[in-house]
Amino acid sequence: MQFAQFYCKGRLNACMIHKAAKMVAGSGEGKRTMNSRRAMLTATAVSLLLAGTIRAQWLNYSTPGTPRLPDGKPNLSAPLPRAADGKPDLSGIWAVECTIYGRDTCFIRSLFFDLAKDLKPEDVEMTPWASAIQRQRESRDHVDDPYGYCLPPGVPRIDYSGGPFKVLTTPGVTAFLYETLVGMIFRQVFTDGRPLPESSEPTWLGYSVGRWDGDTFVVDTNGLKDGGWLDTKKGRPNSDALRVTERFRRTDFGHMELTITIDDPKAYLKPWTAKAMLNLLPDTELLEAFCDSHEQTMEHRRITPASPEPPSPRAPAASK
Repeated sequence: MQFAQFYCKGRLNACMIHKAAKMVAGSGEGKRTMNSRRAMLTATAVSLLLAGTIRAQWLNYSTPGTPRLPDGKPNLSAPLPRAADGKPDLSGIWAVECTIYGRDTCFIRSLFFDLAKDLKPEDVEMTPWASAIQRQRESRDHVDDPYGYCLPPGVPRIDYSGGPFKVLTTPGVTAFLYETLVGMIFRQVFTDGRPLPESSEPTWLGYSVGRWDGDTFVVDTNGLKDGGWLDTKKGRPNSDALRVTERFRRTDFGHMELTITIDDPKAYLKPWTAKAMLNLLPDTELLEAFCDSHEQTMEHRRITPASPEPPSPRAPAASK
C-alpha cells in the first residue's frame, strides 16, 4: 500500500525496521548487490539507533497518580479522576483505538481512512460540490492529500490520525498537544467564555472554544480552511463553512468517548456524527516527530497533478 511509504513514521519508528527488513527480504538470495548490503546495514543501523533512542526517552516512566493493579500495571478501569471543581480531569496522553503504531490491520479500517465507516450511506449525504471533489480524490487513491506533503491533517482528522495526543488543562484554556506524522502540533481550546469569531482568517486547525455540559467537555470549532480532508481513503471534503463539535466524555480512568459532529451546509445536506473510543496511554510520553528527509520520500511520489479542486460555492446571502 503506497500510503505506508509516507505515513509509516513516528512512535518507536517500528515500521522503519519493518521497511528495512522488507528491503533485505526483497533483495534476493544470492544477489549480493550493493543495494542488499546497504539494506542490511540500514536495518542494523536503525535497530541500534532506536535502542539508544528508547533508553533516552520517557517511554517507560511510571506516571504519578496512576491507580495500579496488584501486579503493578495501570488499572485502566479505575474510577475517573476529577479536578478541584468536580469536573472530570481529562489530562493525560490519549489515542484512538486503532493507532498507526504496530496495529496495521486495525489502523487501515479506522476512522482516519473512513470517518463514516460505522454510518449508513443515507447518514452522510454530500452536496454536488463535495461529491465531485470526493470522487476525484478517491479515484486518485488520495495521492493529493496535503497530509502526505507535510501539512497538518486538519480538524477533526487530527483527533484520529493515528498518533497520540496530550490534554493539558488550565483555568482559561485547554491545550491539545498532538504527536502527528508531520510534526508536533498544538491546539488551544479557550474556556474563558469568549465566543467563536464570526469571521476570521481560515486556518488548518480553526478556532476553538470549550465548555462543560455535565461531565462532557464540548469543543466547538470554526474558521477552517476550504477544501480540507475529513478522512484519507474516502477523501471527504469540508468547506470553510464547517463547524465541528467534539464531545469528550471520560468514562473511567483509562477510557474516553469522543463524539464528532460535522455541520457543513456547503458540503453536506445535513449534519452527521461519528464516534470513537480513546484509550489512555499511561507510563509513556509524546515523542518528537517531524518530516525529516521528506524530500527522499517525494522522489518516489512523482505524480501527474490533479485537476484543481473548485472552491466551495458562496453561502447564500442572509435575508434582510
